[in-house]
Amino acid sequence: MMKKVVVAIAFFFLAALCGPAHAEVKVDITRGVVEPIPIAIPAFFGATGSEAQYGRDIAKVVANDLVRSGLFSAVDPRSFVQEPNSLLVQPRFADWRVLNAQGLVVGKIEAQPDGRIKVEFRLWDVFSEQQMTGLSYFSISTNWRRVAHIVADAIYKRITGENGYFDTRVVYIAETGPLNKRIKRLAIMDQDGENNRILSDGRAMVLTPRFSPTMQKITYMAYYNNRPRVYLFNIDTGAQTVLGDFDHMTFAPRFAPDGNRVVFALSEGGGSNIFTMDLRTRRIQKLTRGTSISSAPCFSPDGKHITYESDRGGSQQLYVMDADGSNQRRISFGNGRYGTPVWSPRGDLISYTKMQGGRFYIGVMRPDGSGERQLVEAWHAEGPTWAPNGRVLMYFKEIPSSHGSVPHLYSIDLTGYNERQISTPTDASDPAWSPLLP
Repeated sequence: MMKKVVVAIAFFFLAALCGPAHAEVKVDITRGVVEPIPIAIPAFFGATGSEAQYGRDIAKVVANDLVRSGLFSAVDPRSFVQEPNSLLVQPRFADWRVLNAQGLVVGKIEAQPDGRIKVEFRLWDVFSEQQMTGLSYFSISTNWRRVAHIVADAIYKRITGENGYFDTRVVYIAETGPLNKRIKRLAIMDQDGENNRILSDGRAMVLTPRFSPTMQKITYMAYYNNRPRVYLFNIDTGAQTVLGDFDHMTFAPRFAPDGNRVVFALSEGGGSNIFTMDLRTRRIQKLTRGTSISSAPCFSPDGKHITYESDRGGSQQLYVMDADGSNQRRISFGNGRYGTPVWSPRGDLISYTKMQGGRFYIGVMRPDGSGERQLVEAWHAEGPTWAPNGRVLMYFKEIPSSHGSVPHLYSIDLTGYNERQISTPTDASDPAWSPLLP
């Protein structure tokens, strides 16, 4: 269950009224290749043993978040020249410049009489000697990891100008058992692979989980007694309800941005078509018609359009239509087959899986089909899902071996140069990224 206990209570901004004249620490993440910004993140100061331990743990998570983004490099802690307590008074900027640190994060942990902890941090521009931002939070102590993600988000946003994505979760399929008899269960974790939790018991094979825009529910498909069913699962309460019993459903629904509708594909006479369902009335509307296979629909972030895959033109390609089914048009025209399109939360790109020449690709293109770029090439890679800031993708990939291939989760940013494996307790596939936690 998500704990809504983290509260920002103060902002500390220092206007750039004095100090050396230097360009502000900033990174343009729209460029193709970005040189990581060196940033120093000493342990947050704590006066007691437990406070000091929280300070070390939080600083480590903040550093890991920022480094995994590919936009930052962490200065080696062994080279630090100031103790955490003296940093609270005034950083010795000349000493930090010797280490080539452009950014410096200073923090403090204080235990509160009610059992909570207060976490405070400041981000300094080392060369201009100016404070860039600062925040203070109260939280229950067991929620320290989430506080660290929120701190990393604040630093990321201040330096890049873009929203962060660290205070998020990922739902995915946890796979166990022999390759010829896999057990697939619904699982959830923090975006960095921590706090893993299994949500289903394994009696039914679970597929294609998707988050609702409000974060409270997951929709997924499960095969129970060889019959496909679509479920809604409430993360906070654990309540599970059946959305519908549909024979031969090809993909579980995706939510509309308003959370009141879902879009899905149903098999019909050898083909499949796209439908929407109003969750309040259970009214179903058919959007495509014909004997071709149209599936894998996904709403645009404004809810006005839907992208999907179809073989109506003779091969599997990507299409876009208005949300009422009108104005259907093809947008992919490259070699190979295209599938699993997912609209970016920013609305500027559509990610997809491409199959060509015995290889799989994860790529992106604009909604009109222009600007196509391949970010990932692999023996098998599928299931792209967007971080809520639209700058990072997660997906699953299999690498063949003498023992057979098993899936693992990976992430990559839009430059295509920062691919990283996400550690999970079991084999993992079909991830879905949540919005930022409320």
